[in-house]
Amino acid sequence: MQVWKDYQEKNKDRFLDELLQLLRIPSISAKTEHKPDMVKCAEAVKQRLLEAGADKVELYPTDGHPIVYGEKIIDPSKPTVLVYGHYDVQPPEPLNLWKNEPFDPTIINGKIFARGSCDDKGQVYMHVKALEILVKTNTLTNNIKFCIEGEEEVGSPNLGKFVSAHKDLLKADCVLISDSAMISLDTPSLDIGLRGLSYIEVEVTGPNRDLHSGVYGGAVANPITILAKMIASLHDENNHISIPGFYDDVLISSDEERALMAKAPFDEKEYREDLGVKELWGEKGYSTNERTGIRPTLELNGIWGGYTGEGAKTVLPSKAFAKISARLVPNQESDKITTLLIDHLQKIAPANVTVKASLHHGGEPYVTPIDSNAYKAASKAIEATFGKSPIPVRGGGSIPICALFEKELGIKIVLMGFGLDSDNLHSPNEKFDLANFYKGIETIPHFHHFFAEM
Repeated sequence: MQVWKDYQEKNKDRFLDELLQLLRIPSISAKTEHKPDMVKCAEAVKQRLLEAGADKVELYPTDGHPIVYGEKIIDPSKPTVLVYGHYDVQPPEPLNLWKNEPFDPTIINGKIFARGSCDDKGQVYMHVKALEILVKTNTLTNNIKFCIEGEEEVGSPNLGKFVSAHKDLLKADCVLISDSAMISLDTPSLDIGLRGLSYIEVEVTGPNRDLHSGVYGGAVANPITILAKMIASLHDENNHISIPGFYDDVLISSDEERALMAKAPFDEKEYREDLGVKELWGEKGYSTNERTGIRPTLELNGIWGGYTGEGAKTVLPSKAFAKISARLVPNQESDKITTLLIDHLQKIAPANVTVKASLHHGGEPYVTPIDSNAYKAASKAIEATFGKSPIPVRGGGSIPICALFEKELGIKIVLMGFGLDSDNLHSPNEKFDLANFYKGIETIPHFHHFFAEM
């Protein structure tokens, strides 16, 4: 609708300024010292929703960080869309690799560089501005609710309790999420599935104290060496995960689905050059897109122990640590995989060390049906603004709350992300293209219009 385009064009500079203000708040949910910033950011989201035209916005306290709930109800008999997103962000370290201060958003070559620019403040804010456009142009034909949490980056530990306790408040006909990516503005796509997650921390202990590596080296097992060997054994020569039972429940994709995935454009040379690697790596027998979409993976996310400060210290450490995550595909259960992983690590540990492992967080994989009204509305919205139908793809990331929403609320989810895989999510120099930000704002009103029609 031209009225939407006209309103957006008139206010696009203000839309951007408001997003930059939000990005300046260091809402890092993983760090306790940023708890005041979390409250400040939640309050800012609340204020922007009210300004956009929401009739009611409240902050709901949790045992962690507050959840922002907002709504614009035009008629209870009309269809209702529940928009989910999060205002918390990942820690920005290592800081020395950033082009700019991570919470001082900087626009370079048409891209906003800042922590949270794409994941997920920028994408959440597209929905806030879409609401404003629909309200201010008097063209809203359905009800919209918002559930914006502050703990997605730490596993959403309190969202489940909130959803279970507020089913009537969150009652809707579908959940709309923009916390995912598309292939590009030239080749739009919609995620039809996400992988699940099991994230554990491992502690390996050898001697009862740090030792002099000259006096004791060669006589006492080094926990770092043992841990490295254990981790290396988790993949075989074909990069296949070697934990017994790990693949037992994996849903094998059909030849038809693999053929559909192969239609997505992929330039391996460009992919390698963007990442700065000479060769790609992964499970034998699968393409890169399949390895990151339809196959489970096991990754070492961090490892440490001993002396890592300036200069030298000849120490044989008492302990070594690692953080390990498994990405899961349909039919795999996070609790089962967590137990398998922990039991396996304890089983393969030699007698000269002890192993403790604990779960940080997990979540289930999710596949959204392409025959749902929500998916059809999203596809039509993309076609209306991009001029072409989106390609359905399977995303490699995890949004654990997808399975939670469907279980508790009994409704389907549609993933309509406008970020790019190259936006450096969770890495230094996270970015969000202005073109993608504005395209999202342009497209989302069409989704609401088409969903209300259906």
